Amino acid sequence: MFGKNVICKLLNIQYPIFQGGMAWIGTAELASAVSNAGGLGIIGAGHMPPDILRAEIQKVKSWTNKPFGVNIMLMSPFVKEVMQVVVDEKVPVVTTGAGNPSEYIPALKAIGSKIIPVVASVALAKRLARTGVDAVIAEGTESGGHIGEITTMALVPQIVDAVDIPVIAAGGIGDSRGLAAAFALGAQGVQIGSRFVLSKECIAHDNYKNSVLKAKDRATVVTGRSTGHPVRVIGNKLTREYLELEKTGVSVDELEKLGAGKLHLATHKGDVENGSVMIGQISGLLHELKSVDEIIHDLVDGLSSVMNTIEENCK
Repeated sequence: MFGKNVICKLLNIQYPIFQGGMAWIGTAELASAVSNAGGLGIIGAGHMPPDILRAEIQKVKSWTNKPFGVNIMLMSPFVKEVMQVVVDEKVPVVTTGAGNPSEYIPALKAIGSKIIPVVASVALAKRLARTGVDAVIAEGTESGGHIGEITTMALVPQIVDAVDIPVIAAGGIGDSRGLAAAFALGAQGVQIGSRFVLSKECIAHDNYKNSVLKAKDRATVVTGRSTGHPVRVIGNKLTREYLELEKTGVSVDELEKLGAGKLHLATHKGDVENGSVMIGQISGLLHELKSVDEIIHDLVDGLSSVMNTIEENCK
């Protein structure tokens, strides 16, 4: 299976399954496990200082001989230094978010890296395709963390039709049904974040994982729309305070001050009431903690059953 898949061939991986580059929890532990299981593990650089990122990359290299990636948030205050670390370490795959990576493409191409930006609109996908990126990740609003406004179901086929490079679907994909749906929409691969949060290898605090396990279909809310940088999280004391402040029209600086450090507070300290529990809408579908290897094989092995169901429903 997937022997002729364009993403598998492009990146030399077994399955066209990316692990989302989640800040604070997309660490070497998770990334190496995903790569070892046949997918593409991705270190979430977030606001990591360059020396911390270098240490994470070197850990991944010591734990797997498979391809892996680094996700770089282009709004990071360390973006230039982080990009230099990626070049120095010859990271095989670089995914990017929150900006245009075009100024870094020549240096990344020079070391043979594949560049795959995350996009939330057709216009951005078309613009970045012209810069020479290798593929794009079309991320729907169902995703956790920083999001766009278009759903995965609507966004993916429009981007597939608009560009002539491979498209990876992201947002709301947590089982074999989501995997099959992504391929039906024209994607050549998927990126999954929330499902991997509930993996044994993910270092997120137990309280964070339990909050996701208890989540229902309407558990998540979106904060920060007034700032132009909306974020999907599980509703809690922090989100209620944040949304109330947004209604009063306070400045972006005040809102950013309230949100500062809150993701780490949840992921590492386990404060899921005052911290930011970033997770996708798919969380209501997630009920088990499993190993990365089990998660990936569940996704892949379940495809046959899904395809049989589709065939039965079409008779």
